[in-house]
Amino acid sequence: MDQLWNQVSYLVHGKYALFTDPLTKGGGEKESYSVPTYESLVGITSSIYWKPTIIWVIDQLHVLKPIQMESRGVRPMDYNSPKPNLSYASYLCDVAYEVKAHFEWNKQRPDLKRDWNEDKHFAIANRAINAGGRRDIFLGTRECQGYVEPLTDSTQTSGPYDQIPEIDFGVMFHGFNYPDTNGRNQLDVRFWQAEMKNGVIKFPRPEECQLVRPNLRRMTSKNFDENNFSFVDDE
Repeated sequence: MDQLWNQVSYLVHGKYALFTDPLTKGGGEKESYSVPTYESLVGITSSIYWKPTIIWVIDQLHVLKPIQMESRGVRPMDYNSPKPNLSYASYLCDVAYEVKAHFEWNKQRPDLKRDWNEDKHFAIANRAINAGGRRDIFLGTRECQGYVEPLTDSTQTSGPYDQIPEIDFGVMFHGFNYPDTNGRNQLDVRFWQAEMKNGVIKFPRPEECQLVRPNLRRMTSKNFDENNFSFVDDE
Protein backbone atom coordinates (compact mmCIF):
# COMPACT_ATOMS: atom_id res chain seq x y z
CA MET A 1 0.00 0.00 0.00
CA ASP A 2 1.38 3.42 -0.97
CA GLN A 3 2.00 5.90 1.82
CA LEU A 4 -0.77 8.49 1.83
CA TRP A 5 0.12 12.08 2.61
CA ASN A 6 -2.42 12.35 5.42
CA GLN A 7 -1.85 8.86 6.84
CA VAL A 8 -1.16 8.68 10.58
CA SER A 9 0.46 5.82 12.49
CA TYR A 10 0.28 5.06 16.17
CA LEU A 11 0.82 2.35 18.78
CA VAL A 12 -2.15 1.25 20.88
CA HIS A 13 -1.78 -1.23 23.72
CA GLY A 14 -3.47 -2.41 26.88
CA LYS A 15 -3.75 -5.13 29.49
CA TYR A 16 -7.06 -6.49 28.22
CA ALA A 17 -9.26 -6.18 25.11
CA LEU A 18 -12.70 -7.45 24.17
CA PHE A 19 -13.56 -7.07 20.49
CA THR A 20 -17.00 -8.69 20.20
CA ASP A 21 -19.52 -9.07 17.42
CA PRO A 22 -22.10 -6.36 18.31
CA LEU A 23 -24.92 -8.52 16.92
CA THR A 24 -24.31 -11.29 19.48
CA LYS A 25 -23.06 -9.45 22.57
CA GLY A 26 -26.46 -8.63 23.99
CA GLY A 27 -26.11 -11.02 26.91
CA GLY A 28 -24.64 -14.24 28.21
CA GLU A 29 -21.04 -15.27 27.71
CA LYS A 30 -18.85 -12.87 25.75
CA GLU A 31 -15.82 -13.86 23.75
CA SER A 32 -13.41 -11.60 21.95
CA TYR A 33 -12.37 -11.89 18.35
CA SER A 34 -8.71 -12.80 17.99
CA VAL A 35 -7.92 -9.37 16.50
CA PRO A 36 -9.55 -5.92 16.55
CA THR A 37 -12.43 -5.22 14.21
CA TYR A 38 -12.31 -2.41 11.67
CA GLU A 39 -15.09 -0.61 13.55
CA SER A 40 -13.22 -0.79 16.86
CA LEU A 41 -10.13 0.75 15.23
CA VAL A 42 -12.27 3.53 13.77
CA GLY A 43 -13.55 4.13 17.30
CA ILE A 44 -10.03 4.23 18.74
CA THR A 45 -8.81 6.60 16.01
CA SER A 46 -11.88 8.80 16.47
CA SER A 47 -11.16 8.95 20.21
CA ILE A 48 -7.72 10.28 19.31
CA TYR A 49 -9.16 12.95 17.02
CA TRP A 50 -12.54 13.31 15.32
CA LYS A 51 -14.75 15.88 13.68
CA PRO A 52 -17.88 15.31 11.55
CA THR A 53 -15.95 16.85 8.66
CA ILE A 54 -13.71 13.80 8.29
CA ILE A 55 -14.09 10.02 7.99
CA TRP A 56 -11.30 7.81 9.28
CA VAL A 57 -10.32 4.93 6.98
CA ILE A 58 -8.26 2.16 8.60
CA ASP A 59 -5.53 1.03 6.21
CA GLN A 60 -3.81 -1.74 8.15
CA LEU A 61 -3.15 -3.31 11.52
CA HIS A 62 0.14 -4.89 12.63
CA VAL A 63 -0.14 -7.38 15.52
CA LEU A 64 2.87 -6.83 17.79
CA LYS A 65 2.18 -9.35 20.58
CA PRO A 66 1.00 -13.01 20.68
CA ILE A 67 -2.76 -13.59 20.61
CA GLN A 68 -3.65 -14.81 24.11
CA MET A 69 -7.06 -15.36 25.72
CA GLU A 70 -7.99 -15.16 29.39
CA SER A 71 -11.41 -16.00 30.86
CA ARG A 72 -12.66 -13.85 33.72
CA GLY A 73 -15.79 -14.08 35.83
CA VAL A 74 -18.01 -11.01 35.72
CA ARG A 75 -21.29 -10.13 37.42
CA PRO A 76 -23.44 -8.18 34.95
CA MET A 77 -26.09 -5.94 36.48
CA ASP A 78 -29.54 -7.55 36.44
CA TYR A 79 -32.25 -5.15 37.60
CA ASN A 80 -34.88 -7.92 37.59
CA SER A 81 -33.04 -10.12 40.07
CA PRO A 82 -31.87 -9.35 43.63
CA LYS A 83 -28.72 -11.37 42.97
CA PRO A 84 -26.59 -10.70 39.89
CA ASN A 85 -25.75 -13.70 37.77
CA LEU A 86 -22.16 -14.82 37.31
CA SER A 87 -21.02 -15.08 33.72
CA TYR A 88 -17.67 -15.44 32.01
CA ALA A 89 -16.01 -13.33 29.37
CA SER A 90 -12.99 -14.34 27.31
CA TYR A 91 -10.66 -11.37 26.93
CA LEU A 92 -7.55 -10.85 24.87
CA CYS A 93 -4.71 -10.10 27.26
CA ASP A 94 -1.50 -8.07 26.90
CA VAL A 95 -2.24 -6.63 23.45
CA ALA A 96 -0.28 -4.18 21.30
CA TYR A 97 -0.98 -3.05 17.73
CA GLU A 98 0.49 -0.69 15.18
CA VAL A 99 -2.33 1.07 13.35
CA LYS A 100 -2.19 3.04 10.12
CA ALA A 101 -5.16 5.16 9.07
CA HIS A 102 -5.96 8.18 6.94
CA PHE A 103 -8.87 10.59 6.82
CA GLU A 104 -11.14 11.58 3.97
CA TRP A 105 -13.73 14.32 3.68
CA ASN A 106 -17.29 13.43 4.62
CA LYS A 107 -19.00 14.12 1.30
CA GLN A 108 -22.40 13.63 2.94
CA ARG A 109 -21.85 16.87 4.89
CA PRO A 110 -21.42 19.61 2.26
CA ASP A 111 -22.54 22.11 4.90
CA LEU A 112 -19.16 21.60 6.59
CA LYS A 113 -17.04 22.13 3.48
CA ARG A 114 -15.48 25.28 4.94
CA ASP A 115 -13.76 22.95 7.41
CA TRP A 116 -11.84 21.11 4.65
CA ASN A 117 -8.33 22.14 5.67
CA GLU A 118 -6.21 19.03 5.25
CA ASP A 119 -2.98 20.45 6.66
CA LYS A 120 -4.59 21.58 9.90
CA HIS A 121 -6.55 18.37 10.47
CA PHE A 122 -3.39 16.33 9.86
CA ALA A 123 -1.36 18.46 12.26
CA ILE A 124 -4.04 18.32 14.98
CA ALA A 125 -4.36 14.54 14.60
CA ASN A 126 -0.62 14.05 15.09
CA ARG A 127 -0.59 16.34 18.12
CA ALA A 128 -3.47 14.33 19.56
CA ILE A 129 -1.51 11.09 19.04
CA ASN A 130 1.47 12.60 20.86
CA ALA A 131 -0.86 13.54 23.73
CA GLY A 132 -2.37 10.05 23.98
CA GLY A 133 -5.70 11.00 22.38
CA ARG A 134 -8.35 13.62 23.03
CA ARG A 135 -10.74 11.20 24.73
CA ASP A 136 -10.34 8.00 26.73
CA ILE A 137 -9.24 4.99 24.68
CA PHE A 138 -11.13 1.71 25.07
CA LEU A 139 -10.12 -1.60 23.50
CA GLY A 140 -13.50 -2.84 22.38
CA THR A 141 -15.36 -2.21 25.63
CA ARG A 142 -15.28 0.31 28.46
CA GLU A 143 -13.65 -1.93 31.05
CA CYS A 144 -10.63 -2.46 28.77
CA GLN A 145 -8.54 0.70 29.00
CA GLY A 146 -6.19 1.36 26.10
CA TYR A 147 -3.17 3.64 25.71
CA VAL A 148 -2.02 5.42 22.56
CA GLU A 149 1.56 6.42 21.85
CA PRO A 150 3.37 7.82 18.81
CA LEU A 151 5.72 5.50 16.98
CA THR A 152 9.38 6.28 17.64
CA ASP A 153 12.71 4.73 16.70
CA SER A 154 12.59 2.67 19.92
CA THR A 155 9.05 1.33 19.30
CA GLN A 156 8.84 -2.41 18.74
CA THR A 157 7.73 -2.81 15.13
CA SER A 158 8.16 -6.57 14.74
CA GLY A 159 5.57 -9.11 15.82
CA PRO A 160 5.29 -12.84 16.53
CA TYR A 161 3.41 -13.54 13.28
CA ASP A 162 5.68 -11.69 10.86
CA GLN A 163 7.06 -14.96 9.47
CA ILE A 164 3.68 -16.70 9.11
CA PRO A 165 2.44 -16.29 5.52
CA GLU A 166 -1.29 -16.36 6.28
CA ILE A 167 -3.81 -16.86 9.11
CA ASP A 168 -7.52 -17.03 8.27
CA PHE A 169 -9.98 -15.71 10.89
CA GLY A 170 -13.13 -16.57 8.95
CA VAL A 171 -16.11 -14.26 8.50
CA MET A 172 -15.73 -11.30 10.84
CA PHE A 173 -17.69 -8.18 11.69
CA HIS A 174 -16.27 -5.23 9.75
CA GLY A 175 -18.34 -2.21 10.75
CA PHE A 176 -21.51 -0.15 10.46
CA ASN A 177 -22.74 2.13 7.69
CA TYR A 178 -24.10 5.17 9.52
CA PRO A 179 -26.51 7.76 8.05
CA ASP A 180 -23.97 10.58 8.25
CA THR A 181 -21.62 8.64 5.96
CA ASN A 182 -23.93 6.64 3.68
CA GLY A 183 -26.53 9.35 3.09
CA ARG A 184 -29.45 7.07 4.03
CA ASN A 185 -31.59 7.18 7.16
CA GLN A 186 -30.76 3.61 8.07
CA LEU A 187 -28.07 1.59 9.80
CA ASP A 188 -26.34 -1.21 7.84
CA VAL A 189 -23.84 -3.76 9.12
CA ARG A 190 -20.86 -5.13 7.17
CA PHE A 191 -18.85 -8.37 7.36
CA TRP A 192 -15.74 -9.62 5.59
CA GLN A 193 -13.47 -12.64 5.26
CA ALA A 194 -10.67 -11.66 7.62
CA GLU A 195 -7.09 -12.78 7.07
CA MET A 196 -3.67 -11.80 8.36
CA LYS A 197 -0.53 -12.04 6.21
CA ASN A 198 2.89 -11.88 7.86
CA GLY A 199 1.38 -10.31 10.96
CA VAL A 200 -0.44 -7.56 9.03
CA ILE A 201 -4.17 -7.20 8.38
CA LYS A 202 -5.07 -4.97 5.44
CA PHE A 203 -8.72 -4.01 5.67
CA PRO A 204 -11.01 -3.54 2.69
CA ARG A 205 -12.69 -0.17 2.45
CA PRO A 206 -16.28 -0.12 3.75
CA GLU A 207 -17.75 0.10 0.25
CA GLU A 208 -15.68 -2.93 -0.82
CA CYS A 209 -17.32 -5.29 1.69
CA GLN A 210 -19.53 -7.81 -0.11
CA LEU A 211 -21.34 -9.16 2.96
CA VAL A 212 -23.78 -6.44 4.03
CA ARG A 213 -26.96 -6.69 6.04
CA PRO A 214 -28.96 -3.58 5.06
CA ASN A 215 -31.51 -1.62 7.04
CA LEU A 216 -30.67 -3.00 10.45
CA ARG A 217 -32.78 -0.20 11.91
CA ARG A 218 -33.84 3.33 11.08
CA MET A 219 -31.46 6.09 12.13
CA THR A 220 -30.95 9.75 11.31
CA SER A 221 -27.76 11.77 11.26
CA LYS A 222 -26.98 14.47 13.80
CA ASN A 223 -27.24 18.10 12.80
CA PHE A 224 -24.34 20.49 13.41
CA ASP A 225 -24.41 24.28 13.57
CA GLU A 226 -22.51 27.13 15.21
CA ASN A 227 -23.85 26.05 18.61
CA ASN A 228 -22.20 22.62 18.62
CA PHE A 229 -19.46 22.84 15.98
CA SER A 230 -16.31 24.91 15.50
CA PHE A 231 -14.42 25.11 12.20
CA VAL A 232 -10.77 24.07 12.30
CA ASP A 233 -9.66 27.52 11.10
CA ASP A 234 -11.33 29.02 14.18
CA GLU A 235 -9.55 26.73 16.68
